[in-house]
Amino acid sequence: MKKSEDFRILPAGESCIFVDFGSMVSLEINGRVQALQKKIETEQLTGIREVVPTYRSLAIYFDPILLDLEKFIKRLEDIIPGTASLQDETAKTVVIPVCYGGKSGPDLERVASFKGLTCEEVIQKHSSRDYYCYMLGFTPGFPYLGGMDESISAPRLESPREIIPAGSVGIAGTQTGIYPINSPGGWQLIGRTPLTLFDPHREPPILLESGIWIRFRPVSEEAYRQISEKVNSGNWDMETLERRRS
Repeated sequence: MKKSEDFRILPAGESCIFVDFGSMVSLEINGRVQALQKKIETEQLTGIREVVPTYRSLAIYFDPILLDLEKFIKRLEDIIPGTASLQDETAKTVVIPVCYGGKSGPDLERVASFKGLTCEEVIQKHSSRDYYCYMLGFTPGFPYLGGMDESISAPRLESPREIIPAGSVGIAGTQTGIYPINSPGGWQLIGRTPLTLFDPHREPPILLESGIWIRFRPVSEEAYRQISEKVNSGNWDMETLERRRS
C-alpha cells in the first residue's frame, strides 16, 4: 500500500491495516510499535476500533464506514517519522511470583538435564533478569517475553499437551511466557504462578500488557498457596507486583 525507507503500511482485509517497521525482533523496533500505538490511542480517532501490537508491526482495526482510510494513511505518514521508539530503561517491572518444579513445573528436570544444569541453576538463571514483553497473543493475555538467558533455552515438546493449567510458566526456544488460561500448548513447563493473568470479570481483564518488563520471583509451595488464596478472595494487592527497574 505505502512504503518508506523504514516502515510499510500494508492492507490486511477491508477493515485492518498493518504498519510494519522491519524484519527483525528488537527492542528498538518494538519500541516504535509501542510508541505508535500510544499515539493513535491518545488521538482517539473516530472509526478506530482497536490497535494490536506485534513484535515488529502494529495492526490497526477500523470501521470502513466511519474512517476515511486515505486521510488516515496520510496522517500516519506524517506522524510515524516523528514518533520515537518508546523505550524507558527505568520503567516499572511487574514481579511475578513463581513456584518452580514439582507439579507446578513438570519439565524443569528435563530442561536442566537437556542443558547439563541442575534444577537450581535453571531457576536461578530464569529468575535473575528482567524480561521485555514484546506482545500478547495465542490466548488472551499470553505474554511473549524476550531476554532469557540462552543457556536455559529448550525446544518445544515433540507432542504438545492437550491441557496446560493457567499460570504455567514455560520455555520455548529462547523465549519464556505464561499461560493465562487452561489451554493446549507445547512449551516446556518449569513453574507456575498463582496470579490470574486473565479474568473476564476483572477490569482490566488482562493483567499484563506489551511494552512492560517482567521479573520472576521464586516462591515456595506454601507461599504459592497463600498468594493463591489471597488472589481468589480478592485480597491480593496488585500494586505489590510493581517496582522500578534498577
